[in-house]
Order: sequence, then C-alpha cells, then structure tokens
Amino acid sequence: MESARIIATVARIVRDVGIAEEIAQDALVSALEQWPRSGVPERPGAWLTATAKHRAVDLVRRRETYARKLAEVGRTLSEESYDPEPSGPGDIDDDVLRLIFTTCHPVLSAAARAALTLRLVGGLRTDEIARAFLVPEATVAARVTRAKRTLAKAGVEFEVPYGEDREARLGSVLEVVYLIFNEGYAATAGDDLLRPGLCEDALRLARVLAALVPAEGEAQGLVALLELQASRTAARTGPDGRPVLLARQNRRRWDRLLIRRGFAALERAGDGRSYGPYALQAAIAACHARAASYEETDWATIAALYGRLGVLAPSPVVELNRAVAVSMTEGPAAALALVDALAAEPALARYHLLPSVRGDLLARLGRTEEARAEFERAAELTRNESERTLLRERGRELGEAGEPAPDGAPGEAGEGGPARALGGDA
Repeated sequence: MESARIIATVARIVRDVGIAEEIAQDALVSALEQWPRSGVPERPGAWLTATAKHRAVDLVRRRETYARKLAEVGRTLSEESYDPEPSGPGDIDDDVLRLIFTTCHPVLSAAARAALTLRLVGGLRTDEIARAFLVPEATVAARVTRAKRTLAKAGVEFEVPYGEDREARLGSVLEVVYLIFNEGYAATAGDDLLRPGLCEDALRLARVLAALVPAEGEAQGLVALLELQASRTAARTGPDGRPVLLARQNRRRWDRLLIRRGFAALERAGDGRSYGPYALQAAIAACHARAASYEETDWATIAALYGRLGVLAPSPVVELNRAVAVSMTEGPAAALALVDALAAEPALARYHLLPSVRGDLLARLGRTEEARAEFERAAELTRNESERTLLRERGRELGEAGEPAPDGAPGEAGEGGPARALGGDA
C-alpha cells in the first residue's frame, strides 16, 4: 500500500529508482525486525517513509561525488519529519507523479515502461504484470531489471515533464494507470475477485492526470472509464465475497455519484466521432450505466463501439468482447463463430475467459456437455479462487438444470470496462 510513496520519496533523494526500491525494501525489513518488539506505530506508512529517507540520506552522504546534491537535500529535507499524507482521495503526492513520469521515460521501450511502472507504482508482482500483458513471467522480470539499469545509465531526471516531453510520455502513463486499475478490478490470483486499493490508486492517478492535461481527450476518456467501472464495485460481489455476474447485479448498489462523474468526464473527452480507445471503452461502460436493467441494455450500440475499438486498438480480447455483444443482438450461434475463430490466437492460449465465453454460448445453444467441459477448462486456467468457484458452479448448474439464462460469462464479458489484455472487459 505504501510502496509507491516510499520509492518515490527515496528516488527524489538518490535519483535512481532501482536503488530507491532496494532502500524501500530495507525499510520494510527494519519494520519486520522492530515492530514485533516495539509495536506497530500509529502511522506505519509515515514510519516506513521516514526510515527509508534516513537510509537514503546516509547513502548520499557516503558518496563524495554527491556532495552538491547533499547540500540541496540539507536545505529541503528534515530528517526528523514525516512526509504529509494526501489530504483526500483526489490528491496525490507530487513525488508519486514524478515517479510515474520517470518510469515512463521515452528512453525505455513501451513494454519496459509499463512493466516498471506497474512494479514500482502499482506494487504488482511479476506474475501479475505478466498476466496483464499475456507474456511469460521471465520476460517481465528481465524487462524490469533492464529498465532500471537503462534509467540509471541515462541519468534520467526525477521530474514531472512539461510541454512536448510531457505529451510524449502521457500515452504510456495512461496505459499504466489503466493496467493498475485492471489488476484491482479483476485480480490475477488469490481468494478475492477485487483488489479495491489498486482501483482507488488508479482512479486517483487518472483524476490527477486528467486535471493536468484537461484538453487531452484520452486522459478524460480514461478517467471516465475508471469512474464508470468503479461505480459497480459494491454490486460485483455478494456478502460472501463471491462474484456476481452483470446480469444479476443489483443496480441500485451502483454508485450514482461515480456514474455522474464518469458521464461528465466522457463529455470532456470530446466529440464521440473522435473518441480514442479509452473514450470508446468508457462509452461502452456508459451504455450499461444508462440501462435501468440488464434486459434494457443497448447491445447493438455496444457491438458497434467494440467494432470501432477493434479498428483503433486491434486485440483478440476486443474481438472476444464484441462476440459477446453480438450474441445479445444476433444470437449465440453468430457469436460462437466469432469465438471459434479466436481459438488459434496464441495470446489467448491460456486466457481463461475464452473458454468461459465459449461455454456460455454453447449452453445457450443447448450443447450442455460441451459447455460443461469449457467451464471446467476455464476453471483450470484461472488462478483466482473466486472465479474458479463461479466457473465450476456454472458447470454444475448445467448438469442440474440444463440450459442457463444468458447471464454472460464469468468475468462479465462485453461489460465494456478495462481489459484483461488491453481492450474490453472480457
């Protein structure tokens, strides 16, 4: 929870994100050693930040070549003071914003920028980042290591850029915020479907970025998308924490304030004809937010929007989502043909929502045994325990009651929010 702020604070002092991460980890080790004896402090995050700052200052002092920087630190830093915490959900520590723009520097490849920012700012593990990009964990680990070395070698300044430099980095920053929200919205692994802290952090960052560049349509589109998706959080799980499919959600539990904020941000994103990928996804999410019930959803418009999204940001995940929308307008047989065409896509080879969607379509066509096999296959592929339980229940329901109602696949395919892999919420 505190890692991004600690790393950002230390990076401001040592000017090296790799060393900053190591110092932040050292501070955690100190806490694990001291807190069992002394007790957890009233403000544990501030304690960790102060400890890391002390270590960073000590490191700077030991480097003779950093004498000038030490003098600067001495004028601006009180070793005995704690950093102030953000005063509200819309605020952000300036150091965190600097860290985001530093890890999204153009000297890094696009893949390296996203991986490093998710690691340092989002606090995601290597396997979670690998899942976001549908690549092996070893690939992500290598990207993160190389990215740290590249930033250090290039002497990248720890700053929020302005003018053309800011514009050049903004796309990568938006993508990273999008992926952080993704992981919070549908966790890679563990017992819980959601990681609300990640969603809140991403939404806070998106709001700050949108305010920073108010004329940038995609920044407004991203914040609109996240506001609308976050509005459903309370309805996406039941009292026992188990997932609730979109068709069965109690829409009275959707947060109307966040929906209004999402609509306002979407209006700021510009003319609908000029929407970028984030604004298009927000427009899809808005279709769901406007519908009083699942049955009243404008699936034809959603399918058309996914078609436009597939042109701007081609992805097999976008096509999978479009297939779900097509199933609601043209029937499951038409959608099944689209899904079957995706079976050979390498990126979806271990993507559990592909067999999940296929199982739903087969069930609606009355092909019960095939559907049960697809749900079981999907359950074996996912590492999230909540999703696995839901998928297996869907399979058991087929055995008990035959064809189910068209609830959509677990994971709320066609919902229009952040994607498991850049494009649509399969």
